[in-house]
Formats: sequence, C-alpha cells, structure tokens
Amino acid sequence: MKNKVLLTVSFIALFAAIICIGCFLRIPLGPVPIVLQNALAVLTGVLLGSYLGGAPSALWLVVGLIGLPVYSGGTSGVGVWAGPTGGFLPGYLLGAIVAGFIAGRPSVEQKRPGVVTVIRVVLGLLVGMIILYIPGVFHFARWAQAAGKVPEGLSAVQYTMKACVIPFIPGDLIKFVVCVPVALVVRPVVAQYLYSGKKKKIEEKQNSSEEV
Repeated sequence: MKNKVLLTVSFIALFAAIICIGCFLRIPLGPVPIVLQNALAVLTGVLLGSYLGGAPSALWLVVGLIGLPVYSGGTSGVGVWAGPTGGFLPGYLLGAIVAGFIAGRPSVEQKRPGVVTVIRVVLGLLVGMIILYIPGVFHFARWAQAAGKVPEGLSAVQYTMKACVIPFIPGDLIKFVVCVPVALVVRPVVAQYLYSGKKKKIEEKQNSSEEV
C-alpha cells in the first residue's frame, strides 16, 4: 500500500516537473506568448486520467505561487496571477481535470487501443485545450478594459479574441495532433505501474468466488 502511494506521488511529481520544464519553451507574441505548458498540463491530465488528472497541474501551480520560477518565461508569484495572462493558470488546472475525467483511467489493455479509447483520449485532449482558455479569456478581457488597452472600435471581448485566442489556434492544433499519439502510447505504461495491482486483486476475487 505504501509503495503504491509512493509510486503515485512520484508520477504526479514527475509530470509536474515536465510541466515546469515547459516554462522555458516560450515564443513572445504580443501580450500573450505561445507556450507549451498548456498542452503539457492537458496531456498529463489525460495520461493519469480520472481524479488524478489535475494533480500535476495543481502541484505546478502551487510551486510557482510560492516563488519558484516555473511559470511561462521563468516567472512566479502572485503578480503573474494578477497580470494579463493570470487567468490562464487556473485554466490549465481546469482543462487538465476535465481532460482526465473524459479520457478516464488508463488501462494496461490499452496497448492496442480500441475505438472507444481513442475517442475518449481525443475528446479529452480537445475539450481540455478548449476549456483552459475560458478563465484566461475572461481575465484578460477584464484586465484590458481596466488598463485601457482596448483599441478604439473594438470591444474588450473582440480585442481578447484577437490577442488571446485566434493567433494561437494553429499552434494548439499542432500540439493536439502531437499529443494524441503520445497519450495513446504512454497511458498503458502509466497503468502498468499505477493500476495493474487493482486489476489483479479484482481477478483474484473473481477466481476465488468461482472456486467457491
């Protein structure tokens, strides 16, 4: 039991570290840069699945909040949350949680994924990538309005869509296409370490009941 808990914590820490490493992969594009961390957060959610999906993102957010430079561009602290891109941070967690529940808990049998598994993984990644934008868009629109950054002739929502959403769609589609095969390959590996023991116990109970 202790070994299983330790192994689960290790996987969460490992995936959180992967998200942290993504902070160095950043391309400036106006007030909102192109980052890899959004895809990594959603991908780790799909890899762990179910209730564990959001754990790595939650750990990453806490680590950055207490001062370690793990947010985009090596930033950290409360100031990032209050800045123009601060709304995307909780969005990463929300997207990872939703993606994890849609994809479901990984299984060893998914080494040769069936149609249902592929659909759930694809939907998990897609919906997670979309949902993470929602808090970010609302926060940016409010920030732009308060800071007087909205150009004449545009509403805060229109400016936000032009600055935070539309330019990033092609890049996010590429990330999505890359993440799908990665998720399908890695999920059975994760399941072998985290969930194979549960399956064995279920099989043992079934066998013992059949013998009786």
